Amino acid sequence: MKAAFMYGAGDVRIETVPDLKILQPTDAIVRTVRACICGSDLHLYHSMPAGGQGAPMGHELIGVVEEIGSAITTVKPGDFVVVPFAMSDNTCVFCREGMHTACQHGSFFGSPEVGGCQAELQRVAQADGTLVKVPDVDPATADEPLLASLLTLSDVYLTGYHAAFMGEVTPGKTVTVIGDGAVGLGAVLASRQLGAERIILMGRHTARTDLGIEFGATDVVAERGDEGIAKVMDLTNGEGSHVVLEAVGHMPAYEQAYGIVRPGGIISRVGVPQYEDAAIGFGSLFGKNARLAGGPAPVRAYLEQAIGQVLAGEIDPGLVFDRTVSLDEVPAGYAAMNDRTALKVMVRP
Repeated sequence: MKAAFMYGAGDVRIETVPDLKILQPTDAIVRTVRACICGSDLHLYHSMPAGGQGAPMGHELIGVVEEIGSAITTVKPGDFVVVPFAMSDNTCVFCREGMHTACQHGSFFGSPEVGGCQAELQRVAQADGTLVKVPDVDPATADEPLLASLLTLSDVYLTGYHAAFMGEVTPGKTVTVIGDGAVGLGAVLASRQLGAERIILMGRHTARTDLGIEFGATDVVAERGDEGIAKVMDLTNGEGSHVVLEAVGHMPAYEQAYGIVRPGGIISRVGVPQYEDAAIGFGSLFGKNARLAGGPAPVRAYLEQAIGQVLAGEIDPGLVFDRTVSLDEVPAGYAAMNDRTALKVMVRP
């Protein structure tokens, strides 16, 4: 089978490797229908040291179950499924509490033992708990917009939803979303679904912020840093935002977040932090009685509801995809997202 590997910053290669096989009774093999490139993949694309062994890439996937282990009871070969970016048993104490990314028996895609989802096949561990079947959809005849929206449920839209959920977005609140990437736009859409009264999107790329407006943003702030903070404070009559959803992961975005959060408000971070030390003292969080929330999204906790919303036409998060490439063209897809000529790249096997 073909699969994508990264050998260092900017060095993505497509290689032919042995087909994956069932290793444990709890495994399943899924054949890719659609995969994609994530903004978090770009962190490695920018900074991974060069090495002799490539890292398998990708963690977002929809596909068809091809083979199952002897312990699998919830899916069967031929089922069309969404594959969350984190594998989980869906039964341990943390899964029962909705924190599937902390599953006691869970794992993540991307290790040499597990492989990556930018590939023709994927071995899914804990498949009974991880895989969620899409009812009454044949991927061979489904239209591209539907497939695109279902693919966002493996990570990007539901990561945005998780930001809003952890930020306790409710009707009547003002929400500010920092970042106009696919996760940030997902956070805008989720905030609208949860009833936010005002949604301020901080982003500088017009094509993206226009989509943000379509998703429900009421205001766009292109300025950054102190200027951006001042603009949001002006829009909120100097009060700040009840909820700030930080979808970037860099320190300047976090600094903007605590600059605009309202006293008693919540900052919810889902951009993978590219820093270790976050200010939490009097001048940032403590003085405002502000709370810091967020983390890796437990996509599995939200999947059934989100699949139902997509199938009912209530949400169309697949609009974030603006380029499709073949598996052989994945290196070009990375380059396009890196130079911002593409927002989110879909991969066809």
